[in-house]
Amino acid sequence: MKQKKIFKKIMISLLSIIGILLLIVGSYVAYVAIQYYRIEDNLDLTNDIYRSNTSLDAKDIDSSTELSILTYNIGFGAYNRDYDFFLDEGYMLDGTHVQGTHSRALSYDWAKTNTEGSINTVFNENVDFVTIQEIDVNAHRSYKINQYEEFLNKLNGYEGVYSSNFHTAYLMYPPTYPIGKSESGLATFSRYKIDKCTRKSYPVDKSFPTKLFDLDRCFSVSRYTLSNGKELVIGNSHMSAYDKGGVIRAKQLTYLSEFLAEEKNKGNYVIIGGDYNHDIASSNGLFPTMQKRPDWVSDFDESSLPEGYRIEASKDIPTCRSADMPYEEGVTYTVVVDGFIVSDNINAISVKNINTEFAYSDHNPVVLNFNLIM
Repeated sequence: MKQKKIFKKIMISLLSIIGILLLIVGSYVAYVAIQYYRIEDNLDLTNDIYRSNTSLDAKDIDSSTELSILTYNIGFGAYNRDYDFFLDEGYMLDGTHVQGTHSRALSYDWAKTNTEGSINTVFNENVDFVTIQEIDVNAHRSYKINQYEEFLNKLNGYEGVYSSNFHTAYLMYPPTYPIGKSESGLATFSRYKIDKCTRKSYPVDKSFPTKLFDLDRCFSVSRYTLSNGKELVIGNSHMSAYDKGGVIRAKQLTYLSEFLAEEKNKGNYVIIGGDYNHDIASSNGLFPTMQKRPDWVSDFDESSLPEGYRIEASKDIPTCRSADMPYEEGVTYTVVVDGFIVSDNINAISVKNINTEFAYSDHNPVVLNFNLIM
């Protein structure tokens, strides 16, 4: 009889503990779900533009003006050569499985050093326009370094505008080293006065729970009025990466193509710089590697672009490395996913990939020199 009472008390205690744990888990899931929201499409960011007293007037641009633009995914200051990311996995040529482990920069100093390295790389190129992806403004994963402000402080004389594409409640994932809370996105910097900027929302995976952990993907559109009445349109894009079968990326490309067609009909000059998470230069197999091609690498079909547009990319060196392992030249898989979509009324003078040897990010920056056909 006594044993039965003890067993009963143990069972009640266990059920109480299980109930409390279920309540905690349920409360957390509810908290994350309540915090979730999608940013509206066609959001006007003009009032958020950081203005410079020394910015140039785009009306002074003519066909003889040589301009330059740089695009760079800075990997929120985490991805130096020794970093791997927990969502990335792949296989060596011999079939060995490799999996990243980290979700945050490994320390504040780590994030600070990589952020400063990326900023100095951009500063040294001395370009007219800059499009940056994966730039944190307030995130546990980068130790709350406001990387957008850090760029503005260094790029003196540039205007800037930030567009959010990753905003989350505190994510307890992965459990051993959680991502935490994040506010991250895209940033465009310009020596010329930006007349207007708009955030365009890409289609994303809305299934549960994927929608709670994936980025709120977008591209931003900065507009400059020219002397001929047309506009120079500088876009900043970051498409989905973890998209099995490429279904969401196909929808995103359709959305972007519709936008491009509209701008073409207006006679505007368009450059979209960014991380396309596609092989945009038919670069697969060009660079030495001991890894198989990762599942996230898809070919970019240039013929899917509307008439009057083309890809401008270089394949002299890779722009992106696989992050399922620390970077080792000749071993880690590399590919070209960064570059520009350009309208045919823009003359490309040169395009080059800047070889940082992946010192500060899992990407290398790309620079395009161009002029307008007016």
